[in-house]
Amino acid sequence: MSNLDRLFEQFYSQALDETFKAVGPVERKLMLKMSLLNLLGDFSSLEEGKVLSEPQIIEKKDFGDYTRELLILPITDVLDFKIYVLTPKSEQDAFPAVLALHGHGYGVKEIVGLTEAGEEDEQPSGIHQHFAIKLVKKGLKVFAPEVIGFGERMLTRDIEQGKKNSCESMATSLLMEGKTLAGLRVWEARQVLDFIETREDVIPEKVGMMGFSGGALVTAYTAALDLRVKATVLTGFTNTFKGSIMAMRHCIDNYIPGILNYAELPEWISLITPRGLFIEAGVNDPIFPNKYVLEAVASLEESYQNRPEKFSYDIFEGAHEISGQKAYDWLKNQLV
Repeated sequence: MSNLDRLFEQFYSQALDETFKAVGPVERKLMLKMSLLNLLGDFSSLEEGKVLSEPQIIEKKDFGDYTRELLILPITDVLDFKIYVLTPKSEQDAFPAVLALHGHGYGVKEIVGLTEAGEEDEQPSGIHQHFAIKLVKKGLKVFAPEVIGFGERMLTRDIEQGKKNSCESMATSLLMEGKTLAGLRVWEARQVLDFIETREDVIPEKVGMMGFSGGALVTAYTAALDLRVKATVLTGFTNTFKGSIMAMRHCIDNYIPGILNYAELPEWISLITPRGLFIEAGVNDPIFPNKYVLEAVASLEESYQNRPEKFSYDIFEGAHEISGQKAYDWLKNQLV
């Protein structure tokens, strides 16, 4: 280990300041939640321009056992986005609901069974596994928005330059303003939760979230802050900061200035307790290494020692991808 390596090991150790852990567990959890809100950035100015309009239905398609609607959801006077809503075919009047967030790729179409061009995807379902479809077929009503920075929600300059996303452009701009892209995405996710609450065919006390990769980051922090999320599935994300985003190249949307001064990633995820949490990870995931997945899972198991029935995980044979073999049924069972 070189002197420079030792220097950065020293920085890491100093960041995890033990003095912050001197308070009791309840007080620490409250302090961490307040700290997370501050670290993500202040988006209160968006509240001033919020609108209360009903969404516009762009398309509706029947697939036999479920329907898929494409809506334009207005949020503020300058912000709206597309959201796919998948509803099971059933005699039920209301359903448990899931907010589903995609990761890096070509956007929300990747999880609802569409190609990048918008055609029905007849090919193998890729790392996202069309997971919104898998969830609706379990009897859950699924809300799948396009995460800002992807698909059709990119900055004009990035589209013109042929970039795959606007993560870098958006994140660097927000960092210069004391905000984070993760914070904007969490703010938007909470607006979708507001929208879900208004739906007459949703059981409001039975709302969960599932996210993959970058979508799992947003899911984790949203669920940590918002008690309306009763059960959470995180795929391709749970790890330690040191073992993942500090160990190799990751998209800049993963980085939140100062967050390590308060806690490592497993403790931030543990803010979801005592509500349901399921961790899914591929044993051969190259960017969220399995060694640190297991370390994080062990820490989370300890956080759930008083509610072990609310925590589960699946370390499956795979890479950076969704499995769903256990996760879908777990989420359904937590919400029904």
